[in-house]
Amino acid sequence: DKTIEKYIEKLKFQVDYDMQLADAIRHSKAKIILGYFFQDYENVGHQTEEEISMHEENVQGSLYKFENYTSEAALNAPLIEVMIPQSNITVISNASEYSGAINIFPDRDGVVRWMPAVLKYNEMLYTPISLMALSAYLEVPLSVTIAEYGIESLDIGGFPIPTDEKGRIMVNYRGPQQSFPHIPITDILQGGIPEDAVRDKIVLVGTTATGLYDMRVTPFETVYPGVEIHANVVDNVLSQDFLKQPAWASIYDLLVIITVGLLLGFVLPRTEVVYGSLAGVCLFSGHILFCQHLFVDKGLVLNMTYPLAVILLIYISITVYKYLAESRQKRFIKDAFSTYLAPSVVKQLVESPEKLVLGGEEREITAFFSDVQGFTGISEKLSPKELVELLNEFLTEMTDIVLNHEGTVDKFEGDAIIAFFGAPNYIENHAEVACRSCIEMQKKLAELRLKWKSEGKPELKMRIGLCTGTAVVGNMGSKNRMDYTMMGDTVNTAARLEGVNKIYGIYTLVSESTCTAAGNGILSREIDSINVVGKGEPVKIFQLLGEPQDVDKPMLDTIERYTKGLDAYRTRAWNDAITFFKAALEESPDDGPSKTMLNRCHEYLENPPDENWNGSYSMATK
Repeated sequence: DKTIEKYIEKLKFQVDYDMQLADAIRHSKAKIILGYFFQDYENVGHQTEEEISMHEENVQGSLYKFENYTSEAALNAPLIEVMIPQSNITVISNASEYSGAINIFPDRDGVVRWMPAVLKYNEMLYTPISLMALSAYLEVPLSVTIAEYGIESLDIGGFPIPTDEKGRIMVNYRGPQQSFPHIPITDILQGGIPEDAVRDKIVLVGTTATGLYDMRVTPFETVYPGVEIHANVVDNVLSQDFLKQPAWASIYDLLVIITVGLLLGFVLPRTEVVYGSLAGVCLFSGHILFCQHLFVDKGLVLNMTYPLAVILLIYISITVYKYLAESRQKRFIKDAFSTYLAPSVVKQLVESPEKLVLGGEEREITAFFSDVQGFTGISEKLSPKELVELLNEFLTEMTDIVLNHEGTVDKFEGDAIIAFFGAPNYIENHAEVACRSCIEMQKKLAELRLKWKSEGKPELKMRIGLCTGTAVVGNMGSKNRMDYTMMGDTVNTAARLEGVNKIYGIYTLVSESTCTAAGNGILSREIDSINVVGKGEPVKIFQLLGEPQDVDKPMLDTIERYTKGLDAYRTRAWNDAITFFKAALEESPDDGPSKTMLNRCHEYLENPPDENWNGSYSMATK
C-alpha cells in the first residue's frame, strides 16, 4: 500500500532527524539546552501503559528537590493534578541531563495566561521545563512550600516566584512570537550559527511550525509557539518582572462595584442624559486607565471584567429605567392634559415636566367661569338629541378659543365652562390673554347666534366672570381619582362675577385685579363695587368691552356719562347720579348697567343706605 509506504518513510526521516538533533545537542556549546518534542500530546487519556511509563521515566529529572509542608493537612492541599506529566520524546530526554514537564493549560476561552509551576502526579511534584532550565542554569534547586490552602511560596536560588494557590505563574508576555531570538534547527544541524549565539545562554528547543500542533493562543496572538511561552516564563524569573494579582484584589473589586454602583445610582437619576453618559464614560475609562497603570508600572493584575460589567449593567439599567419612567411620565402628562390643554402647552410640559408640580402649587392665574343665560328654559324646548348637539357645538367652539390662547380647561358643568390661564404653563400676561380670549368668545358666539337663527335653533348667550390673583393649582382629589384644577379666593370671586352679570344686564365682568393686569390694550369700564358673599372687602367690578377699535363713539360717550353718574352715586348725590345715568341711556338705550344704577338711585332716594355705607352694593345671594 502506497499510503503505508509513505508513512514509513516519514517515520524513518523523523527518527533520523531526531538522532541528528540529539547529537547536535550533545556537542552544543550552550550551557543549558532544554527541548521538547512530544507525541500524542492531546490524547493523554488514550496512551498505553508503556507510553505512560515512558513519560514517567523521561520526567524523573523534573521532580522538586525540596518540598516543605507547613502541616500534615498541607499534604492534601488542592494542587493541579495531571494524568501524566508531558515529557520530551525519549531520544531528546536521553540526550539531556535535565528534563521538565511541558503541560500547558489554557483558560476557558482557550487563551494561555498561566504556566503551571507545580504539577502533582502520583503524590509527586514535578517542575515545568522553564523552571527546570532556570534551576540548571543557576545551579540551584527549586524549593516549594505548601500550606493547607495550596502553594505558599516558590523559590529558586533566592529568586522568589509568585504563584497563586494552585501553583500557577501568570505569564508576563514580552510581545508577539519571536520576541526572543529564533534559530532554525537546520542552521544548528549544518553548523551555520556562531558559538556566541548560544554560549552561556539558555536554549529552548521546540517546534514552531503550525502543522506540528504546538501552537497556542495567547493574549498577543492566536498562533503562538508553545516553546516561546516557556521562554517568557524564564525571562520573567530572571528579570523578576512578574505579573501578579495582589491579595487585596478581591476587596478592591468589591469596593469598586459598591462605590460605582452607589455613585451611578445617585448621579444618573438626577442628571440629564448627556451628563449621565459622561459620568458613565469617565468611570468606565477611569477604571481601565487605573488598571492599565498598575499593570504596566507595577505588574499588578486587577479584575477588569466584573467592575466594568457592573458599570455597564448599572448604567444601562438606570438609563433604561429612567427612559421608561420618563416615557411613562410623558404619557401621563399627555393623557392627563391633552383633553384640557392646548397641544402646544402639552408639548411644552412633555418636554419640560419639571414645570408641572403634581399635588398642587401656588400660582398667580386668571380664573374663568362662564354660563349660558337661561339654559334651563332652552333645554326644555329641545329634545335630548338636539340639546346635546347644540351644547356640543357651543362647548367645542368656546373651548377651542381657550386652548388656542394656551388656557387650561378645568371642567364642564352642564353648559358651564371652568378654565384658567397661567398654569400649568407660564403665561407672562395671562390676564390680558384671558381678556382677549373672552372677547373672541363673545364675537364667535355672536356669529353662532346668526347661524343658529337661520337653522331655527335657540340663540345662546354666555355670561363670563374673570378674576386674577393667587390660587392653588394642581392635581387634587383622591388617590384613585384626581383632577387638575384650581382652588382659592380668586376662583370663588371669578365664579361670583359670572353670576353678577345678571344684575347689571351684561355678559363679561372682570375684577379690578384683572383689569389692572390686562393693561391699556383692553377697554373696560368700572361698573360698581360689590360685597361678594364670603368676602369682607368690596370688589370693584369692570365690564369688558373689547379692544379699543371695537368700541364706537356712542359707547365711549355712554362710558363717560356712566362714570360721572357712578361718582355721584358714591357721594350719595342721587339726583345728579340719576341725571348722568339717564344721559347715558339716551346715548345707549339698552345699556344694562345704566338701567340698574338708575333704578338703584331711585330706590336710595326713598330708602337711603346706612350712614356707614361705603358706596358698594351687597350681594344677597351667590
